[in-house]
Amino acid sequence: MRATLASLLALTLIIPISAQENSGTTFKVDVKLVNVFVTVTNAQGAPIGNLTKSDFTIAEDGVAQKIAVFSKESQLPLSIVLAVDTSESTHKDIRLELDAARRFIHSILRPQDSLAFYTFATDVNELTPFTARLRQIDSAINNVRVGGATALYDALYLGSKALINREGRKVLVLVTDGGDTASSTSYREALRAAQQSEALVYSLIDVPVESSAGRNTGGEHALIQISSDTGGKYYYASNISQLEKAFEQISDELRTQYLLGYYPVLRRAASDFREIDVTVRPHDAAGQGGEDQSKLIVRARRGYYTSKLE
Repeated sequence: MRATLASLLALTLIIPISAQENSGTTFKVDVKLVNVFVTVTNAQGAPIGNLTKSDFTIAEDGVAQKIAVFSKESQLPLSIVLAVDTSESTHKDIRLELDAARRFIHSILRPQDSLAFYTFATDVNELTPFTARLRQIDSAINNVRVGGATALYDALYLGSKALINREGRKVLVLVTDGGDTASSTSYREALRAAQQSEALVYSLIDVPVESSAGRNTGGEHALIQISSDTGGKYYYASNISQLEKAFEQISDELRTQYLLGYYPVLRRAASDFREIDVTVRPHDAAGQGGEDQSKLIVRARRGYYTSKLE
């Protein structure tokens, strides 16, 4: 069963109709198991791995849900799309960034995991399909070329589409300076694709915060929002040391996650988007490492669509 926990599983409910209407008649209702991967950290960003099912509550559109599946997920396969901005504006630091990305890949990939490596400038290019072969990924990294505009939203959209039908945990990591100058995809289309893929989006924005005056920050704000809505995280990295630290934090988080699964209460609504809210019950006693568990930070995807991505 564990191998399929990260996919939406169908449950068929057999519901009797009133005996007065039609004795013995049944009908079937398909209810999907909704899976939510949750990251919990303390105020300093350190992952918390000692929580139990009873510590969590989950609601859909404000209605409390019963947690049917709970597990601490470090063994489920990871599918990662790593997309690196290779537009002309990244020329100065691209090789150092790629070296940091290479070290992240070597540290995170296990035999059961797979990674697809993308670059994006004016166009989005898949340099390797999903693979666990480090030599193949290294070869692709060595052959990266720089130049052109920046199709950031296209990269988000295509990376998300590549993850939609993958099993297990899904992650989209973007390394970019945050600009978008060439996409045919809109922000809303990119956000919807990311949400429907159920991927955690981690954005590594490689521009110094202190240099924000006069900079077009629209793409950065979009990345921050998408990362938040999918349960991922964003990082600013003004130098290679900060970029490597961000990669390390992502690696640590992916080793310490929780899976909550529930069968949503049946309801009718005009919108096909369902909002999800995950909380951790406050504890009076100090938790792991002595931190106050009433101040834990919980990250999970903000919701899901009931319709499929076209």
